[in-house]
Amino acid sequence: MKIIVLGAGLVGGPMAIDLAKEQNFKITIADRSAAALEKLAQQTQIQKINQDLSNPEDVKHLVKNYDFVINAVPGFMGFRTFEAVIQAGKNIVDIAFFPEDPFQLAKLAAEKNVIAVMDCGVAPGMSNVLVAHAASKLDNAEKATIYVGGLPQVREWPYEYKAVFSPIDVIEEYTRPARLVENGKITIKPALTELELLDFPGVGTLESFNSDGLRTLAETMKIPDMKEKTLRYPGHVERMRMLRETGFFSQEEIEINGLKIKPLDFTAKLLFPKWEMKDGDKDLTVMQISVSGQNNGKKQKITYDLLDMFDSATNTHSMARTTGYTATVITRLIAEGIYQRKGLSVPEYIGQSDDAVKYILNGLAERGIIYNEKIEVE
Repeated sequence: MKIIVLGAGLVGGPMAIDLAKEQNFKITIADRSAAALEKLAQQTQIQKINQDLSNPEDVKHLVKNYDFVINAVPGFMGFRTFEAVIQAGKNIVDIAFFPEDPFQLAKLAAEKNVIAVMDCGVAPGMSNVLVAHAASKLDNAEKATIYVGGLPQVREWPYEYKAVFSPIDVIEEYTRPARLVENGKITIKPALTELELLDFPGVGTLESFNSDGLRTLAETMKIPDMKEKTLRYPGHVERMRMLRETGFFSQEEIEINGLKIKPLDFTAKLLFPKWEMKDGDKDLTVMQISVSGQNNGKKQKITYDLLDMFDSATNTHSMARTTGYTATVITRLIAEGIYQRKGLSVPEYIGQSDDAVKYILNGLAERGIIYNEKIEVE
């Protein structure tokens, strides 16, 4: 099977390396950054293509000779790239996490008779899979809560944060209104709201805030109360709220000494070097998913806990592992014929299959990514 990975960033590169371990996969990776591709120079079994992926027509032409595509471009390019691959008639797994409504592409994916699975990361991704899986074990699921964060292992002032995926997508978490489900209805709340402190074994106290992470769960799952909250070290949220409310994240042009600039462009120039993961920086990923409801006439709560650390043996960041390996395991799931649903798929569709969930959890466990399940009955 000829597979092409679109995007050679912190997550795209490790995905290509993981897939290249399969003898029956021939892997290519494409990116406009020669520096990103150079980091894979020692991976001689992976073909590298230096190409700008911002033009959908170029993407369609690029993928035409491949059997399978993984979309790992930044979120602002994600939807157009996802659409272009479907138009090319290729099966695709996506981790771009684009903000547009994916169901706009449901008709196209059905017409092209492709398997198109979006949001195949850690959250969204495994969070969706496990919410659906847990809900299927209950007679009546009433509440689902997701707490998730990717953090540096070492806290450094002033931000105590490093961007473990596209920094511009991080800022989206701070500006995009959050959709929650309360009493069966979708509720819109500002990001960075409803701050609460929680303790996580092996990490300590973290702060959580509303973020727009439910994604398709808000529409596909009939659970009356659902929310996703992002985790950061205490104090980070207040700094981000200050920047946002002052206008540093605005995309409306302002004039300075006769020049028009977008405040976000200025902020990005200053922030991103501070947030950049540098050589030697280590990260961690922490997530807790809980689904509660009724089962056999009793209250039951199913919880999945994840704590994953930077892999020193392979020099792979935790966020690349937990996000990227979810996508590569799901790629194998499809390649082996275990999941063959045609058209547009979201991860919670996969979560409805016990065989598929078992395959994914086993595949991740083989890579040292362990989801611990706990079932409590009241």
